[in-house]
Amino acid sequence: MQPRNSRLNSSALRGAVDLAAVKAAGEAAQKAEQARAERARQAAAAEADGVAPQSAYQLVIDVTEDTFETEVVQRSTEVPVVIDFWAEWCGPCKQLSPILEGLAEEYAGAFVLAKIDVDANQLIAQQFGIQGIPAVMAVVAGQLVPLFQGAESAANVRKVLDQLILVAEQRFGISGGAVAPAGEAAEAAGPQRPEDPALAAAHDALDAGDLGGAIQAYRNVLADQPGNTEAKLGLAQAELLKRVEGLDLQAVRAAAAADPKDVGTQLQAADLDLVGGHVEDAFGRLVDTVGRTFGEDRDTARLRLLELFEVIGPEDPRVVAARTALARVLF
Repeated sequence: MQPRNSRLNSSALRGAVDLAAVKAAGEAAQKAEQARAERARQAAAAEADGVAPQSAYQLVIDVTEDTFETEVVQRSTEVPVVIDFWAEWCGPCKQLSPILEGLAEEYAGAFVLAKIDVDANQLIAQQFGIQGIPAVMAVVAGQLVPLFQGAESAANVRKVLDQLILVAEQRFGISGGAVAPAGEAAEAAGPQRPEDPALAAAHDALDAGDLGGAIQAYRNVLADQPGNTEAKLGLAQAELLKRVEGLDLQAVRAAAAADPKDVGTQLQAADLDLVGGHVEDAFGRLVDTVGRTFGEDRDTARLRLLELFEVIGPEDPRVVAARTALARVLF
């Protein structure tokens, strides 16, 4: 999302930088727990009635523009939804689609495969920026996760899916799978874990535009819980928003283009790229800056790139690719 003028402000940026999905992670985890509890309750009721429990999800579904909100966005709060963008005329699609469908059966509900015909659903394809097919993306807790484009082997796809499922569970508390056995119903349906008050205060400060307060609140959480992933993501996001507050987008980009060796300007431009959703551009700019600088300047650019990795999340494929590119210029 871009503001109407070139001067960015924190309220506009909060909409643009939904990249870390900080608050969404906590909310999604709660929804996932509630959904699992409900499925467990239904399974227990079915078994009590002598009915065999059914799979929680239809594993492969055809999605249209009319059903996208329900079948993809809403469903993604309970289970990772992998989207296969395909078309009847696409030869590589005919190689990849059976692999994805077979893995959906093999993984038995750990993810749902949503198939979208780009010819019949051109608006969705445009919104996702699909430029070639087959293209595979995922939605987790309403957040887009790009996966890969082009035909891949089953072994390579399996690696991507394993990583996606791990991210969904660790960051969002979302895991698919069949309905819980009836014996687990009581435990699953137990009281929900309340949100950490300190973390809630940090989220509230971020929502209110109190970036300084949010930064301090997230640091307080991390002082007591150094491994709190949600707080790390929140802190990275709040610090990014604070850095770009009041920057003139056009002026920064013009200055960065005029002097590629000016590290400070390149850092500002990379921050603005990330806030605007241009993740690869931000990473590429800083990798190039690391490659053309030395000493303290190089270390400054490298550390900023690592900070931006935290905003996106270490498991994101774009972060993985940028880490590889960084290693090449460093070593």
